[in-house]
Amino acid sequence: MNKKLILAVCIIVMACNDNSKSEKKLSSVSQKMEVELAIKKLNQSLINPQNAQFDKIVTQGLSYGHSSGNIQNKDEFIDDLKNGPFDFKEITISDQTIDVFDQTAIVRHILSAKAKNAGEDVEISIGIFLVFQKNNDHWKLRARQAYKL
Repeated sequence: MNKKLILAVCIIVMACNDNSKSEKKLSSVSQKMEVELAIKKLNQSLINPQNAQFDKIVTQGLSYGHSSGNIQNKDEFIDDLKNGPFDFKEITISDQTIDVFDQTAIVRHILSAKAKNAGEDVEISIGIFLVFQKNNDHWKLRARQAYKL
């Protein structure tokens, strides 16, 4: 009788462990999907900059690094998008990876874009490294560094 009870307890414990792993995988997939959505919102805002959107998708302490080495805070980044010489027209993302650790996500991808720079048509392809933080159930960009391929 004791052997059957022990076997039953072992089966229940194993089932609970499997469910816990499945829930973690689902949570991880869900988190990655939320980060992907945040990336899409960011890219849409790069193409069509609006202040209200930026408060929803970037943190106040943003560190935004360009492939030229220039680093901007949130206000400089938004001002440059709205008033600077560079104007994104189309953005395509490839080779993207997303790793989520608790309330932080690390994203890497290649950004290809069609844009205007001081009125001249340009096409760019750069590597991007992004750090997102989950804040009040929303993923917000905390840091970004672009690099030349």
